Amino acid sequence: MADRTVLYQGVGEVLTHFSVDVEAASLTRRSSITLPSRVQYVWPHPSRKFIYVSTSDAPSGNSPVRGVMHRICALRVAPDGSLAMHGEPQPLPSRPIHHSVNPAGTHVLTAFNNPSNVTVHPINADGTLGPRIEQRARVDVGIYAHQVVVAPSNRIVIFSARGNDARKDKPEDPGAIKVFSFNDGQLTDAQNIVGGRNGFDYRPRHVDFHPTRPWLYANIEAQNEIHMHRLNAAGDQVEPAPTFIANTLAGAPAPGLHQTTSAIHVHPNGRFVYTANRADSTVEFDGKPVFAGGENSIAVFAIDQATGEPRRIQSADPLTHHVRTFGIDPGGRLLVAGSIRDMWTRDGNDARLAPAGMSVFRIGADGKLEFARKYDVELNGNMQWWTGMMALPE
Repeated sequence: MADRTVLYQGVGEVLTHFSVDVEAASLTRRSSITLPSRVQYVWPHPSRKFIYVSTSDAPSGNSPVRGVMHRICALRVAPDGSLAMHGEPQPLPSRPIHHSVNPAGTHVLTAFNNPSNVTVHPINADGTLGPRIEQRARVDVGIYAHQVVVAPSNRIVIFSARGNDARKDKPEDPGAIKVFSFNDGQLTDAQNIVGGRNGFDYRPRHVDFHPTRPWLYANIEAQNEIHMHRLNAAGDQVEPAPTFIANTLAGAPAPGLHQTTSAIHVHPNGRFVYTANRADSTVEFDGKPVFAGGENSIAVFAIDQATGEPRRIQSADPLTHHVRTFGIDPGGRLLVAGSIRDMWTRDGNDARLAPAGMSVFRIGADGKLEFARKYDVELNGNMQWWTGMMALPE
């Protein structure tokens, strides 16, 4: 139904609410709220009456600039989808790169990349946030955390520590998927999953879960792969070796170009899984940094319902560059992808600006994407760091 699904978009410090007409595959801008600093990530409460937004004034990546304003904020969702601050924001120790709410709706867990770290905050009965829970154990947080999510069992936490590629002045940092036991807000080490060569050539970024089967899907950023891992029957242990590995690209990556994945989401019906491929390398042309090539796409995989194997069936062009986040509407009929920056592209002998945007796709019964429209986004010196959809509370 129109206007019962909403999209929230973060550009700089501003979080904007759009109503979503699923039938028309269209977005309508409604209202905005300004947060304490730049929006980093957004996650809804299971009740959908609240959302939680992490913010920071620090730059992304491995910048030595750490910033001073890092917060996790509770926002109240009005019946029309508009937002208002709900209680006092809680301070965070550094720039948050990801956060999530556990399935029981009792805690917010936050991951930090520089340095790698994790925090847990309680969610009060009224949806506000309490002070950070002091951890009795010190867990292994690896190098360059990129995501923290609680498994559907509510008993373990999946913590992707991406590592870092080698640079001229620094050797490679290995990656790992850390698994923590989770009990009343307390974390303890449970498993350390390393792929590649004992964590080298292994960049786990994000994971998502099948809605009904014990299957975990991880996208491996710099290797352009999806790994499928099985969970045990209790949902409190992950098989260390992936059962299946699938390539996310339509072709071989071009040598020397920056080519990675970003977000990953399983379709609500569990029959498909989607991930974004990103390319944003540039070359100098006509005095401008112009797109050098590579694949910007939403890769679509059909999931074998007997085995869990993902098989790529489509690579859909979002007509934009560097999609960092995307969302699927709760009914599974629409996908909206958000790119983080403008990009100059070569058009014959000229350079043409391709603006950042939100690309809207219809999702067919076969899981494939049909491009509907793109909304250009004015960044005003910021980046479009977040886009995602949710259903309004009844």
